Amino acid sequence: MKQLACSVTLRRALALALVALALCFSLVAGAESEGTPDAPLVEAPVVIYNREVVVLRSRFLGVPATERARHTAQRIEQVLAHVGVGNVTVSPTAGANAILVDGSLALFITPGDVAAIDGETLEQATQNAVTALKRVIAETHEARDRERLWRALARSGIATFALLMLGFLVLRARSWLERRFIELLRRSSSRLSDAGTHQIYVERLLRISHWIVQTAAAFLLLLATYRWTSFVLNQFPYTRAWGEELDGFLVGAATQIGGAVVRALPDLLIALVIFLLARGLIGVVRPLFDGIERRGNTSGWLDADTAKPTRRLFSFAVWLFAMVMAYPYLPGSSSEAFKGISVLLGLMVTLGGSSLFGQWASGLILLYSRTLRIGEFVRVGEHEGTVTELGVFTTKISTGLGEDVSLPNAWVLGTVTRNYSRPAHGRGFMLRTKVTIGYDSPWRQVEAMLLEAAGATDGVSAEPVPRVYQTGLSDFYVEYTLVCHATQERADERARASAALNANVIDTFNRYGVQIMSPHYLADPAQRKTVPIERWHATPAAPGVKHEDGGPKG
Repeated sequence: MKQLACSVTLRRALALALVALALCFSLVAGAESEGTPDAPLVEAPVVIYNREVVVLRSRFLGVPATERARHTAQRIEQVLAHVGVGNVTVSPTAGANAILVDGSLALFITPGDVAAIDGETLEQATQNAVTALKRVIAETHEARDRERLWRALARSGIATFALLMLGFLVLRARSWLERRFIELLRRSSSRLSDAGTHQIYVERLLRISHWIVQTAAAFLLLLATYRWTSFVLNQFPYTRAWGEELDGFLVGAATQIGGAVVRALPDLLIALVIFLLARGLIGVVRPLFDGIERRGNTSGWLDADTAKPTRRLFSFAVWLFAMVMAYPYLPGSSSEAFKGISVLLGLMVTLGGSSLFGQWASGLILLYSRTLRIGEFVRVGEHEGTVTELGVFTTKISTGLGEDVSLPNAWVLGTVTRNYSRPAHGRGFMLRTKVTIGYDSPWRQVEAMLLEAAGATDGVSAEPVPRVYQTGLSDFYVEYTLVCHATQERADERARASAALNANVIDTFNRYGVQIMSPHYLADPAQRKTVPIERWHATPAAPGVKHEDGGPKG
């Protein structure tokens, strides 16, 4: 016993002597380097068994921090190779602290190794290194204990078996849930009568349910594998640090997400209140617009045609205002991701939204200026038909000839539009046809025949009275235009009414022997092309009748 005590005392004395010698060299090196610029800070961690024992940051005895870390790790490994009880002690000196393991020098900690920027002191750094070193010594003893290693292997095997069983159960449950979803969807969708719709409906729901089940199963398997990996790594001293990092990451992520959710709850509550108020305001105003639309008012600034789009514009404005007010309370609104998305949306609107907004503004002008209404018979440019839709960006017209024409609102606004329904002042529209007849046909006879053709056409109303206008005196012929009121509503009915009127005009002219043609000639005829007075009232024209165009009596 006396010899053992003497040996321990001798080793401690030798260690202290080495410490004193090292400090002397350190003071000399510090004196030589005084007045030189500070070298950049280099952090060199000392890692033993995948655990960080200490971080060295300064030169010692002229050795940089990286070399010190390498030599310190080798020295600690040599000490741990012959460690006994593992008693860790600290021998403070004037300029550094020496940490000893069973009397053997393990490492030095100098004031330059302290993380001063984090407020750490030399005593705190020393105590942290002692704690880490004791843990490494304990794991060294554990690694040399075969019984504990066998128990770790047994626990790892049980965990592996449990993981395999859980994976088997999850896969079986996934298959069962998919079959169950298929049965439920087929049973519930069998009530649909349309075979095409039924097939599309089932396929979409099956695809969505399959994706949900697959995603849930994959998430459970990944989570179980992650926990199995961390559990197995924690069973062995050498890999325990990796397992603790995995656990720390999972716990840290869950804590961060949970804390973010908890901290965001008050702001989310405020945003929810804003959205609820916006929805309530829209719900209060909705009956007003619905009542105007049902009553079919056509007077005032708001009528049946403008009630629905006005309600949509009002709802859009309210939701936009609510979004602006609630934006600062949304989680992550001040993050760089939100700012980047805002810049991207602004750039997209700037580059590609000019024509889009132009069409939208033109649609609003057409709607609120009441240039067109749904159901009116109009002619826009060369397109003629019934207005079926006044959209935000386009106006749709049904010609009644088996085609629907979609016209951009900006083009409609810049094109001459003829409305044949407004002059009718109610149901129907004004129908007209045009013929050109030579000068040798009496105009009174032509007018009478056109009026007779209008009266023989189904759907042409007697009130207002059909009228004939002489709209042109050409070099070769007179141009006559028949205007009458048709009572049809749909576009196909209007197309048939126009065809019937033209057919009756042809039949009437054939019946009275008057040809419908526009004669052209190269020279004056031998006889003048005039109408003698006795033929001015040729059948069906009657003498002494004042015509609707204000023409003279016969």
